[in-house]
Amino acid sequence: MDSSLADWLALREPADASARSTGLTRAVIDRLPNPSTLRIVDLGGGTGANIRYLGPRLRRGQEWLVVDIDATLLARVHEPVADCRVEVRQQDLGVLHADLFAGRHLVTASALLDLVSESWLESLADHCRRADAIALFALTYTGCSRCAPEEPEDSLVRELLNEHQRQNNKGFGRAAGPDAVAAAERAFRTAGYAVRRDASDWQLGPDAAALQRLLVAGWADAAIEMAPHQSTTIRAWLDRRIAHLRERRSHIVVGHEDLMAW
Repeated sequence: MDSSLADWLALREPADASARSTGLTRAVIDRLPNPSTLRIVDLGGGTGANIRYLGPRLRRGQEWLVVDIDATLLARVHEPVADCRVEVRQQDLGVLHADLFAGRHLVTASALLDLVSESWLESLADHCRRADAIALFALTYTGCSRCAPEEPEDSLVRELLNEHQRQNNKGFGRAAGPDAVAAAERAFRTAGYAVRRDASDWQLGPDAAALQRLLVAGWADAAIEMAPHQSTTIRAWLDRRIAHLRERRSHIVVGHEDLMAW
C-alpha cells in the first residue's frame, strides 16, 4: 500500500483525540483490574493511535498487542510511555480467534466498528465475554453530519454516503455502517455485558482545513459511486464546499460515538 492511509490516520489523530469521550475513558480506567501489568489488545490498531491516547492515561505497566492487516501501518507503532511494552501482529481480522483475547484485561479499537458486520460484532462480544475482558470502542461513525455554511445537497450526499457505508465489505462481512453502535450494544448486552455510550463527534473548524478537504472529497467519491447519474450535482457541491474551505468559513461536525462494555 502507498502512504495515503497512514497520512490520513496521522491527519485525523488530533481530531480523534479531541473528540473521544473523556468520561467514558475514565469509567473504563476505573473499572479495570489492578494487576502489575495491564494486558490490552487493540484490534485494527493501525499506527498505534489508541496506544498514544490511552497509554499515558492508564498510569501503570502495560502490555499491548496491536493487530492489523497492514504491515506498513504497524511499522509506525511505538511505545508511547515508559513501562509500556508493545507487540505488533500482522493478521487478517475477518475471523476472530480466541488467542487474541486470552488473558486480556481490555479489548479496544478505534474507528473500526462501522466497518464490520453485525455477525462479526456478535463474535467480538462472545470472545470478550469468554476472556472476561472490558471493552472500549472509540469513534464509531453514526451517520450524522452537519456542514456550515449549509448547501442544498448536504443531505443528499450524507444519505448516499450512509448507503455506501452499509454496502462496504472490508473482509468482515457487510458493514453495519451507521448502525454499528446500536448493533454493538445489542451484541454485548446479549453476551451479558452492561453498556454505556457517549458522543465523540468531530468538531472541525477552519484550522482543520486539510482534514476537511480529504473528508468532503471522500464523501463525494462515495456519493458518486452510489449515484453516478448525479455526479455533476455532487461535483458542484464539492466545489462549493472547497470554496468555503479556502475562505476559512467551513465548519463540519461528524457524528461518532464511543462505547464501553463491562
